[in-house]
Order: sequence, then C-alpha cells, then structure tokens
Amino acid sequence: MISMEWDGLTDRERYGDWYLKERDRFSDLARDADWDGLFGELVKNPERVNLARPGNRSGFAPLHQAAWHGATIAVVSRLIAHGAWRTQRTRDGRRPVDIARERGHTHLLELLEPVAVRQLPAPSEALERHFHAMLRERTGSCFDEIEHLLPPLSPLTEGADVRIFFRVVGMMGGFHYRLHADIVHVHGSSRMDGDNGDFYQVTPDGWTKLPYSPKPPPPWNYPY
Repeated sequence: MISMEWDGLTDRERYGDWYLKERDRFSDLARDADWDGLFGELVKNPERVNLARPGNRSGFAPLHQAAWHGATIAVVSRLIAHGAWRTQRTRDGRRPVDIARERGHTHLLELLEPVAVRQLPAPSEALERHFHAMLRERTGSCFDEIEHLLPPLSPLTEGADVRIFFRVVGMMGGFHYRLHADIVHVHGSSRMDGDNGDFYQVTPDGWTKLPYSPKPPPPWNYPY
C-alpha cells in the first residue's frame, strides 16, 4: 500500500509559515540535485515525494527535477521506489520522461516510461470527469474562493494499491481516494465533522454517495 498526497493549492499565501518553509526546503533540495538531502526528507515525510513547490507554478516534482538534471539510474530508481509518479505532468503537460528526452538524458528514458500496474476503467476520461464533478459539488464554495488544481487519476495505475489524499483549503479536510475493483472509492472528511465523513463511488457512468462506510475495500485507516 502506497499513501501519497496531491497538493492542488495554487496560492502560496494560503500556506502556514512553518509548512511553507519545510516545503520550500524540500523543493530546493530537488532543484539543486541534493539527492542525499532529499531522501533524508523523504524518510521523515514519504507522502511528499510527488509534491511540487508550494504555489505549483511549474508543477516540477522531484522526479521531474531528476529527469531535468539527468540524475543517475540509482537516484531515479530510488525515487520511483519511494512512490514517485511517472505519469505526473507539469503545469505545461510534460511527464518526467518527456523532460529527460528533451534534455537528451537517454539513459533515463526506459526507466521513466510510465508502467501501468493496473488500468483505469474505460473510458478513463469519463471516469476522471465524474470524479472532478463530485469534488466540485461536495466542496461547495471552497473551489470558488480558492483555486485548486484537481487531481488526475492516472497515478492510481502505478501500483497495486495506491492511496492519495487531496487536501482542500477551506474544507478543513479533504478526500482520500483509491481504485478498487474498477471503482474509485472516495472518503471525504473534515475536522468539523461529527462522524466519519462521507463515502462515494465513482465509475465511468457517474458518481454516487454511499449511505454507509464501504466494506470492502478495507481499511479507511489512513496514516494522516
């Protein structure tokens, strides 16, 4: 089981000072190709491996930086082992493999080519559209007040059991989601909730709010 974060917040002013400093330091390590320092940070916060610099102007996560620098195969393999997404795109739509190809780092092309461990139910475009529609409806005015980049579903294909948390500012919580048996299962919760939050299922045909906590897929005991 791999648990990761998707940070869709685009306004740096919305981050707390201490967290902003931590995230900037993390991004600086990747930008400067300080891989030993970066892996040291990932030991403490492994869920941050796919996070770009706060504000997400370029969308460069550590694997994009490794591709840009032409890092060694050992470094890139270690990032992937930590859960770095080969399908993740920058704000202008480039994957790590695209950046490595542009930079002439041919030794990384085979390693960075995305590998689908499992497939999204087809048509995947409709699945993602309904997923985003559910997020927009269930967050109310949060997305109107604060711009968020909605998470793609492609990272769910990169492991047998990938779980992702999408934090929503203004909601005081967010959404955990995962793929199970050709259904995207979503758990939305807030610190203001008096219960366990809400559960949803998303398919290419639409999304549904469930009247109960789904079993399977167990468990919803996320580590954060």
